[in-house]
Amino acid sequence: MTDPAALKELAPTGVLRAAINLSNPLLVTGRAANGDPQGVSPDMARCIADKLGVQVCYVTYPSPGELADAMARGEWDIGLIAVEPVRAETIYFAPAYVEIEATYLAPPGSKFTSIDEVDGRGVRIAVSARSAYDLYLTRTIKNAELVRANGLGAAFDLFQNEKLDVLAGLRPALLDDMKKMAGSSILPGRFTAVQQSIGTKPGNTAGAALVRTFIENAKMSGLVASLIDKHGVTGLLTVSEPG
Repeated sequence: MTDPAALKELAPTGVLRAAINLSNPLLVTGRAANGDPQGVSPDMARCIADKLGVQVCYVTYPSPGELADAMARGEWDIGLIAVEPVRAETIYFAPAYVEIEATYLAPPGSKFTSIDEVDGRGVRIAVSARSAYDLYLTRTIKNAELVRANGLGAAFDLFQNEKLDVLAGLRPALLDDMKKMAGSSILPGRFTAVQQSIGTKPGNTAGAALVRTFIENAKMSGLVASLIDKHGVTGLLTVSEPG
C-alpha cells in the first residue's frame, strides 16, 4: 500500500505532474497520438504514477534549464532531469537510473587527440547552454572558453559556422553530428558521465523516499534495461549502478 504521505506530496492535485525534458532524444524518442512524450523518461514517470495509483500528466519543457526553473513556480511534482550540483541546490535528486557519456567532437584536421588537451588558453568550446555537461564544464574548465548556444542543434551550428575548436556533447548525439561534418572525430574517453535521475521538491521527505526506492528497484529488477530496449536506445544509455 502506498504511503499516504508520499501520495499527498507527489500528487497533491490528484494526478502526478511529471516534468519531461524534450531536448534529450535518448530519453524522449517520440510522441503518442495524443501528443504525450514517449521514451524511457516518460515511461519511468508513468510507472511511478501507477505505483501511486494515479494518472500521470506530462509537463514538457524544451530544455533542462527551463524544467529546473519551473520547479520554483510549482509547475511539476517530479522532474526527470540530469543530476547536477547546481540544480541540487533547489531540487532533491534520487539516485540516477541511467548514464550517458559526454565528450568532444573535433573538426577535420584538429590538433586534439585527447580530452585532457582541450582545456588550454585560446581554445573555444561550443556547448548547449545550461545542459548538465555545460554546468559540469563551467565548474571544471580552467583555461578554455565556453561558447554557449540555446539547444543541441544551435550548438553544432555555432561550432561549425564559427569554426570553434571542439563541440561538447553527449556521445550518442555527437555520433550523429559527426555524420554532418566529414572528417570530424570524437575524442576518446569522456570528461564526465551525465546521470539522469528524478527530482522532487525539497522537503517532500516521504515522496522522495518513494521515488528513491522505486528507482533502485527498477534498476535491480531489470525494468530500466527493458525500457532501454523497448525504445531502441540499447547501447546508447547505460543503467546506473545500484546504490
